[in-house]
Amino acid sequence: MTLATSKPVTFVGTADRTPAKAFYSETLGLTQLSEDDFAVVYDLDGTMMRLTDIAGHTPSPHTILGWVVDDIAATMAELHARGVEFQIYEGFGQREDGVWQPPGGGPQIAWFLDPDGNNLSLTQF
Repeated sequence: MTLATSKPVTFVGTADRTPAKAFYSETLGLTQLSEDDFAVVYDLDGTMMRLTDIAGHTPSPHTILGWVVDDIAATMAELHARGVEFQIYEGFGQREDGVWQPPGGGPQIAWFLDPDGNNLSLTQF
């Protein structure tokens, strides 16, 4: 089977393309490759992401897409300056800035939502 060596494609659903496209293009600064009647296509460092129109889209309650970053605090500050609000989940034990780290150490993770309520994350290892 060749899937182990084939490039993946990721899909993000949207009920309203206009604010979603602005968020991914302008707020997150992703590179748009193309757009057609079905999706806006972005390049995620060599991986294709299709922002796909889905009538009646309901976001997953779990993370659908994330990025590994070198400096989570700096990335969060940059995104916060662009209007991104980071999520704090009650009882999860996150820091005041929204960063969670497993007990005993490990990666630092922060979550935020796109205009459709899709959960996105940043991780610093």
